[in-house]
Amino acid sequence: MTVKINTKDGQIELSDDVIATVVGGSATEIFGVVGMVSKSALKDNFQALLRKENYAKGVVVKSTESGISVDVYTVMSYGVKISEVSKNIQERVKFNLENQLGLSADTVNVYVQNIKVVGED
Repeated sequence: MTVKINTKDGQIELSDDVIATVVGGSATEIFGVVGMVSKSALKDNFQALLRKENYAKGVVVKSTESGISVDVYTVMSYGVKISEVSKNIQERVKFNLENQLGLSADTVNVYVQNIKVVGED
């Protein structure tokens, strides 16, 4: 899927991978986020953290009437306040999508797939 933006000079098409890279980069900047994981990590029994080039596996982008909806699949540090970290992710993702890509995110859903103790492999 691609998101199309119409400008006075023509049309810009953004692939899900581009959006996912901005979303994943935004989420992993937040204190308390260990990293991103695949959206199907539990089903696939695959808990490895995603590298930057694979953030698309941990982000789901859907078009809505007034913008996009984003699902973010994360691993958080043990001991952090999950609701606070999630709120920070939502705010940062919305801000960066707007400023970097000119996209409006209606909703940013944060899914916590795992908790890691610092120093744990």
